[in-house]
Amino acid sequence: MSAICTHGDEQKKLAVGTRSREAARRNGKIYTEIVPASRFTLAEEYHQKFMLRGRSELMKEYEAIYPSFSDFLASRAVTRVNGYVAGNGTCDSLRGELDGLGLSPAGRKRLEEIVCPPEGKKRKSTGAACPAG
Repeated sequence: MSAICTHGDEQKKLAVGTRSREAARRNGKIYTEIVPASRFTLAEEYHQKFMLRGRSELMKEYEAIYPSFSDFLASRAVTRVNGYVAGNGTCDSLRGELDGLGLSPAGRKRLEEIVCPPEGKKRKSTGAACPAG
């Protein structure tokens, strides 16, 4: 199941419109529910930043920067890198913010290799629901 949790009528209107456009583009029904936001509960720790956790070389760097799990979880840089590793974001967008992600030169190089494959090689699809961009 997937859901979009909205905060108010404007967000609901945008979500419904986006779902409708995507259904038309795919020529099929989108089964994502649109529901009012309610109390939010974080998933278990092992689910947090799941895609990044599969990249041990990047995880080691962020674990050194954020020894506290709550700081790691709250980090904008960690969240951005998790998204890039998951297949969300372009090579150009990564290069535009790479300096602010706190990685070593080796970490930066590895992240670029993941996000910006060599010419002719296609980036591995992650099945992510959100388009890269």
